[in-house]
Amino acid sequence: MMKRIPLFALFIAVTIAASSHAANRPNLVFIIADDCTYLDMGVYGGQAKTPALDQLASEGMQFSRCFQAAPMCSPTRHNIYTGIYPVKSGAWPNHTRVYPGTKSIGHYLGEAGYRVALSGKTHIGPKASFPFEYSKEFRSADPSAEDPYPTLEELFTDSKKGCTPFCLFACSNEPHTPYDKGEASAYDSAKLTLPPTFVDTPNTRQEYAKYLAEITYFDSQCGALLNLLDKHDLAKDTLVMVVSEQGSGFPFAKWTCYELGLTSAMIVRWPGTIAAGSKSNALVEYVDVTPTFLDAAELETPDTMDGRSFLPVLTGTSVEHKQYTFGVQTTRGIGQGSENFGVRSAGTKTHRYIRNLNPTETFKNFVTRPGGDKADFWMSWIEKAKAGDAHARAMTEKYQHRPAEELYDVEHDPHCRNNLIDDPKFAQLKEDLSTRLDTWMESQGDEGAVTEALALTRKSKFKENIRPTQ
Repeated sequence: MMKRIPLFALFIAVTIAASSHAANRPNLVFIIADDCTYLDMGVYGGQAKTPALDQLASEGMQFSRCFQAAPMCSPTRHNIYTGIYPVKSGAWPNHTRVYPGTKSIGHYLGEAGYRVALSGKTHIGPKASFPFEYSKEFRSADPSAEDPYPTLEELFTDSKKGCTPFCLFACSNEPHTPYDKGEASAYDSAKLTLPPTFVDTPNTRQEYAKYLAEITYFDSQCGALLNLLDKHDLAKDTLVMVVSEQGSGFPFAKWTCYELGLTSAMIVRWPGTIAAGSKSNALVEYVDVTPTFLDAAELETPDTMDGRSFLPVLTGTSVEHKQYTFGVQTTRGIGQGSENFGVRSAGTKTHRYIRNLNPTETFKNFVTRPGGDKADFWMSWIEKAKAGDAHARAMTEKYQHRPAEELYDVEHDPHCRNNLIDDPKFAQLKEDLSTRLDTWMESQGDEGAVTEALALTRKSKFKENIRPTQ
């Protein structure tokens, strides 16, 4: 006959088991930049100095094939926290929101005993879908100050004292325009090597130098937060992931599905679990971040999520993750944006296929207006093109006027200059990626032009929640 266990003894046993389980789960820290082209970062061979991230990469794993599903701030962040692609979640335009009832990592980790906090830039909604402990420090505080992040330090102290794991999203606002952080004087604009899609003008060089300085400022934010983990002896128990978000506000990056609009830096450190100094070219996406964090916390990924964990890549038990990545962009609702210029994309490790839904439209956004997006260089490109400069004419035309389809060898042409769509050697690849894109769009409820026409209904101030299939 089984002995009856006293209720108090049972409570103690469960409490001890829960505490033991919590002690084995890592803390999670996710650090994200804002409008940063990964190839501009020193840790990826770029000209912006990134000493803190250089060190982090030497202690963890550096990814070369990380992608996001939308090259704009708001869809990107919804995508990360929900593990759901933008159209399916409802958050595909900029300044957007997910459909009511959508859950995020805040729910899943919170229900598992984690404290889940977000410090800095938000750009998400509605609040019910993102139950975080909010603060502004990582966006507003000077990382060189003696105690820049007191709220985060309190989180670390309380969590350690209570043996409660935490998940922190530290969201910078750099190097987003205006470029007014960091030491621009550290970068001699006259000596900088401009990306091949840039038009070489004094305005361009001046803004590019200031932008690189902001990347270094972001690096110092990362360094200050990593030092805070060290101060509280938490580094050994914490998985740290740093990403660069979509590309910069310069042309052919943010607001586009070109390679530098969708590709991201990703560096992950987890002492004792991830091999120091390791590198990976596995295809991973931002939609996989939340499933990976849940997996690290020994939790199941909900069936509602599109992403899947790449923890096996981090632990070295697998070298591959996905075969294809996908992208979606809408300009409708962007300040100064085209009324209709939807873009969809599918890619492999080596090639990217792009479908422009409204190729007769002129592509416009904040950059293409006089004064730019608080970084004044575009009109100097136009003036140089009008003066007869062939490169300036080619780049301004390519940026604003697109064919119905594009295909690029992104391994050898990451700046997407040579469109291979009409090359017969790539006809089969074009067909495959086009079909893959169709299948993905169908799985997302993405009806292309019909979905684009609903973009304004996804703004936070719009009262109704209309889905493309309604």
